[in-house]
Amino acid sequence: MNARLNEYQQPIGPPVAGWSPRPLPPRSAIVGRYCRIEPVDVERHAANLFDAYSEATDGRDWTYLFVGPFADFATYRDYLAKATAGADPLHHAIIDLATEKAVGTAALMRIEPAHGVIETGHITYSPRLQRTPAATEAMYLLMRRVFDELGYRRYEWKCDDNNLRSRAAAARYGFQFEGIFRQAIVYKGRSRDTAWFSITDSEWPAIRKGFEQWLAPANFDAAGDQVERLSALIARARA
Repeated sequence: MNARLNEYQQPIGPPVAGWSPRPLPPRSAIVGRYCRIEPVDVERHAANLFDAYSEATDGRDWTYLFVGPFADFATYRDYLAKATAGADPLHHAIIDLATEKAVGTAALMRIEPAHGVIETGHITYSPRLQRTPAATEAMYLLMRRVFDELGYRRYEWKCDDNNLRSRAAAARYGFQFEGIFRQAIVYKGRSRDTAWFSITDSEWPAIRKGFEQWLAPANFDAAGDQVERLSALIARARA
């Protein structure tokens, strides 16, 4: 129980001194060492994204997404045009700096400037992006924008409770598990229990340190394999 009481002797939350609503995310690029993140432009990104997604041997990467897989480029392009028509979700293309081609997408969504809360979602990584340093760096760049550039207080991650890969990714990136919203969504003709995760601004400095140590060139050997795991580096920074 919080020890802070109001004039009626009721417990209340801690004060947020000098708080003001946060800015909306800008439509500008974020450049890292391995990738660049920029708002999706259908004309520039759709063909590269469809080609990258088409390298998958089956449709399992789309099982826990609300859309897909897409049988042809025209259908995918139509979806992408509709998905990017608004500002929330704000879909970003992830550009591999080695090829200058879009290899995946991720969005900032459910943006609440008044409360300083924002979620990442619609994360769709092609085989070209999965299990690469750029895949991890893309998440770091979005977090850095949310916390360091925009000053948000809370960053959320939600997924189907059955999506073990997404749950493992959230834990690896330093998110804290908060619980399950039962029967929260109906999609693709089935019920979804939603697992909730978050990072708060007070937790971010240690997580940022872990990401930066993991992304450093010294953390990769001559074969390009990681020397230390991200989860271990974050745990050490927290300690």
